[in-house]
This record gives sequence, C-alpha cells and structure tokens, in this order.
Amino acid sequence: MSRTCKGLFADSPDDKFYVKDFERRAVAPKDVDIDIKFAGICSSDLHVKKSEWGPTDYEVCPGHEIAGIVRAVGSEVTKFKVGDRVGVGCMVDSCRTCECCKNGDEQLCQNGMVQTYNDRLRYDHHPDKGAKTYGGYSTGIVVDEAFVVTIPDSIELDKAAPLLCCGITTFSPLYHYGLKKGQHFAVAGLGGLGHMSVKFALAIGAKVTVLSRGTAKRDDAFKLGAHDYVDVKDPEAMKAAAASIDFILDTISAKHDLTSYLSLLRYDGKLIMVGASPEPLDLVVFTIIMGRKTIAGSPIGGIAETQKMLDFCGEHGVAPEIEVISADYVDEAYERVHSADVRYRFVIDIANTLK
Repeated sequence: MSRTCKGLFADSPDDKFYVKDFERRAVAPKDVDIDIKFAGICSSDLHVKKSEWGPTDYEVCPGHEIAGIVRAVGSEVTKFKVGDRVGVGCMVDSCRTCECCKNGDEQLCQNGMVQTYNDRLRYDHHPDKGAKTYGGYSTGIVVDEAFVVTIPDSIELDKAAPLLCCGITTFSPLYHYGLKKGQHFAVAGLGGLGHMSVKFALAIGAKVTVLSRGTAKRDDAFKLGAHDYVDVKDPEAMKAAAASIDFILDTISAKHDLTSYLSLLRYDGKLIMVGASPEPLDLVVFTIIMGRKTIAGSPIGGIAETQKMLDFCGEHGVAPEIEVISADYVDEAYERVHSADVRYRFVIDIANTLK
C-alpha cells in the first residue's frame, strides 16, 4: 500500500514553499522505498521553481540530490536491503532499450530520461506509468532499484547528497574525457560544481588552477588545495597562463568569452562544458583549429558511473563543502543561492526538520 510523506511544495514561480502531506506509490516488486535523510539544493531547483527551463508542472516538489536509508524493498529487488545507505540523483527512469541506455548512459536516453521531479513516468515497463514525479524535498521516495545507488559507509549522508548531482556532473567529464595524473587541469568558475572539480582533479593527481573573475575567490581556491589561481580579468595573468593547460572544465552558467578560455589550452587540450549559458557563446574557430583543441559538453553520468563516482569519493575522501539547513530555511537558502552566497552547497536536514 502507498504511504503518506511530507514534502516541500510550491504552486507558482514566486510562491514560498509550504509543507504538505502527499502519497508515495505502493512498493512494486522492483522498487526501493527510501526514508530521505538529506536533500541538497541545486541551482537547477531554482530554475525549475521559477519556470525558467521550460514550463514547470506545478505543484512542484524539487530535489534530485537525495541521501537516505532503505525502508522497504520489493519482492524482486536484489541490489538492496532494509537499512542500506542509498542515494537517488537526477533521474528515476529511462526507456532502457535505446543504444545509450544499453551502454549505461541512461542520462543520454534517446527517448528521454524521466527526471526525479517535475516529470511524468511515461514508459510501459513502469508500474506507475503516467504518474507525476516529486523530488527529494520530502520525507520519503519510492524508486526502481535500477536508479538507486549505494553510498559507501565512509561518506557521511549529509555530504553524500550533493554528490548525486554536482558530484557526478563534474566527475563524469573528468572520467569520460580522460583527465590523467600529472596533467594541468583548470576549472572556470568556483561554485558548487567548480569546487567539486578541484577536489576530484586533486584526487586524480593533476596540477589544479582555478580561473575566476577578480580575486574574491582566490583564498577559497587555495584553501581547497588549488595550486594556482588566474584572474581572467587580468590581461597579464591571462598572457602568462596562455597555452599551459591540458584540460579545462567550464562550469560558468552565464555568457562569457569562450575564446579567451580556449587560448589557455595547450595543443590537443580539451575544454569541456558543464555550465549552461542561457545565451549563445561566441567562438573564434581558429582558436581550436590551430591547436587541434577539443571543445565538448557533458551532462550528469549514468547510474554505473554515478556508483563509480561514489566509490571513488569513499576511497579518496572526497566530499563537498556544505551548509546544513532546516526545512523552514529553504526560501532564504534559495535567495542566497541566487546571490551566490553559499560555500558551496546547501543541504536540507529532511529527517530532523521536515515536520
């Protein structure tokens, strides 16, 4: 039978969050029922609440950085048992039949992954086809075991939550595009994504540089362990860094001068974009032609890659910098995220504060 959970909901772009009881579906044979302990706040949550990334299907309960404990499992579940520490990220289903899904890239599903919230379960194989998805700002969630991952014991649950989005978003391109020990890595932008990429690159054994406008984040960069910092507004600093970097991860989600960042790459260098600018970016094509450079993009990773990321974090002691907040602070947290006033991820203490 279904169970009643509490969730944080919004009914319009400017609506404040309110607490409401709602029903999670009954546990089907392949389902995992999770008591949510912590949920991270991603900047994409703000965009969805504001209906800025296409029309939002209100009422909406955001949250796709979910960490919790297994409460119950379906009769055919083989991967998990009651009491396991688990996570759920940005997707809860995919077609499972296309080339991407079969290759473990469910995030690239050619028929469309089903997002953890603000979406509809649309595939015939799902027992709750047609139902709307509600996210992790809630006390519980029921998810097919194929879209649940194990959180290693060495990672605290509150710090594990952001790994399900900002962690995999930065790990996936470093892993897929082959950042190697000893290479010179740089991140453009030092926010939630940027700070995780610094940690991953250091764990891989790369030399790490932070690229940022101005000097406001210089001290933070070195506290995170970066070896160097370049103020991209300083012409002399940019000239000194030219043609010196092997791999740039671009996390900037606003319009910026892409060509100037490409000029920092060595020949055969790579610039991988994970930040999504709402405006087109200008590119001087000769910047990539004459250095045989690569520019590419990357979303989140697939389920197997997400598990690989969590295992890597557990083994290397990689975890995000977080600020744990109560459920009644979420509206204020959204304002602070909008103002970039967070170092570097808000995490809601769901279990103790969503009442």
